[in-house]
Amino acid sequence: MACLPPETAPRVPAPVPADKRNGADVKAASLAPQGLYRPRYQRTPAMRSPDYVQLSTAAAITLGLIPGKLHRCSCTRCLNLLLTYPEGCRANCAYCGLARHRERETNYADRNFIRVDWPAVPLDEVIERIAAQGEATPFERMCISMITHPNSDADTPRVLERWRARIPHARIPVSILSNPTTMRREDVRELYDLGAEIFTVALDACTPQVFERTRGKGVDSPHTWGTYWRVFDEARAIFGPQRTGMHLIVGMGESDRDVLEICARLHALEAHSHLFCFYPERGSLMDHVPATDRSRWRRVQLARYLIEYAGHPFAALRFSPEGALVDFGMEKGKLDAIIATGIPFRTSGCPGKQREDVSACDRPYGDSPPSNIASYPFQPNGHDLRQIRRQLAEVGKVSA
Repeated sequence: MACLPPETAPRVPAPVPADKRNGADVKAASLAPQGLYRPRYQRTPAMRSPDYVQLSTAAAITLGLIPGKLHRCSCTRCLNLLLTYPEGCRANCAYCGLARHRERETNYADRNFIRVDWPAVPLDEVIERIAAQGEATPFERMCISMITHPNSDADTPRVLERWRARIPHARIPVSILSNPTTMRREDVRELYDLGAEIFTVALDACTPQVFERTRGKGVDSPHTWGTYWRVFDEARAIFGPQRTGMHLIVGMGESDRDVLEICARLHALEAHSHLFCFYPERGSLMDHVPATDRSRWRRVQLARYLIEYAGHPFAALRFSPEGALVDFGMEKGKLDAIIATGIPFRTSGCPGKQREDVSACDRPYGDSPPSNIASYPFQPNGHDLRQIRRQLAEVGKVSA
């Protein structure tokens, strides 16, 4: 078993008082929701899916629910809908802002997630706004994000049914960001039968050891490595080739080889890898851990793209004894041409309508601040590409 870097170890959470557990404050107050709820603007109402969902700040701005502008973006292309309950997510993942241990300090609907607030709104209002946009909608995909909650498996199909009743698949296809811990094969099949196009699993941790330390017994959380892979394999059999994906976070104690071995495995299975750059989420058990070094991140981004979209074999990559990527094993001119497109450094996720290697799920600044972009939610320009090349060069040559 590899030794994990001590600097990436989660801190130990403080105990949660009994009167704060399972959304006790929200349920005791029992305030009826009144349309849009913006986190921490007022007392938290008792909102439940499927009638209510949360959506990212970028999606709320794009949908016209809240004012605001996105840095260098006119909009986001993916409408991310997060299930919501007063009890919140019952998992306790060390890097996540939605984790159970935060009951001590904040209600579920008020927690930050991938760096931003998630306003809550009636599902029917979201659907009405999207339906009114017709073919002019900027959204190229909708994603239902499940959480670890007893009602999540039953409510996700209801959200999908209500959406599909009004929004044609050809206009906005649907992805599912699943919760494998509670799902059975028949749950996966139901989502497919109801019209979900893509099924994704957020494995996040790239080795069993990192998984256990950040998502399993190490942080008193219910997830297991084996369950996540089992549900992923079941979904792959049901949804078919090119219709499953897996989220992976770079920077939680794994090596470059660990990440890229999974990317290669997924590619061989006709599935896709979606990379995230680790960022210390405020309030999480890993909020003290440094963000992933940009030079390392750029090289892993590029290698993942070479494997998945450029037909480059994993065996051509070269690693140090510690598992750090040291050479791409590709002719310099060919590699430079791929870098010059900028596409390997864009956000990776479920595809949109532009091209298969450009994600609709652009997650603007979900894994970095705009001042030091990790995943570009737009096409990098000349200035961006010069910065990217400097970052790639910081740890050695960028050619075979």
